[in-house]
Amino acid sequence: MAGDGRADSTHDGRFRALVLLATFASLRWGEVSALTRADLDLKARTVRVRATYVRRDSGPLLLGPPKSRAGRRIVGIPAAIVPDLERHLAVYVKDEPGALVFPDVMGGPVRRGNFNKLSGWPYVVEALGMPGLHVHDLRHTGNQFAANIGAGLRDLMARMGHDSERAAMIYQHEARGVDKAITDAIDAHVDDEQRQDDEADDGPAGALVHA
Repeated sequence: MAGDGRADSTHDGRFRALVLLATFASLRWGEVSALTRADLDLKARTVRVRATYVRRDSGPLLLGPPKSRAGRRIVGIPAAIVPDLERHLAVYVKDEPGALVFPDVMGGPVRRGNFNKLSGWPYVVEALGMPGLHVHDLRHTGNQFAANIGAGLRDLMARMGHDSERAAMIYQHEARGVDKAITDAIDAHVDDEQRQDDEADDGPAGALVHA
């Protein structure tokens, strides 16, 4: 970690893009760890969620569909993190469409415990002044950004993949309309915070973008 308290990616740079995407696309751990190269469209700035990894007790990770229709969705990606994703794909991801976007060092799906160890996560969040911050908190941060720009409840639930009677069939489009407005608003927020260079006021997500 850097001396000024910013996160330092030199511990293992393969996880920087994971942290950014999980935050700003509001993805669950099982969703982000199951992404393949074919699920990312960086020209359109979208990520497709169509599978998730689930751990059964201490057994192997199981790959399957999201547990609800609402979980299958396409989410917009802010332009601010696209360069990081491009670099990540070039360095860490095989060319095959089915290659995992965030493999572990052996090429298989990354487990949360291995992520914490390889990324130095406990030390990074302590350096940010947020000891005890968990990876799933990144999703909450992204959700809050989306909520802060005034998106309606149904559109927020669609972006987050929440399941309910009202939201299960809403997210049918492909990152257009309101979801694109949410994504653009998040992008504007990140750009503004970068100009101000004020991680203390921005919280964990802004500091991660600056890292």
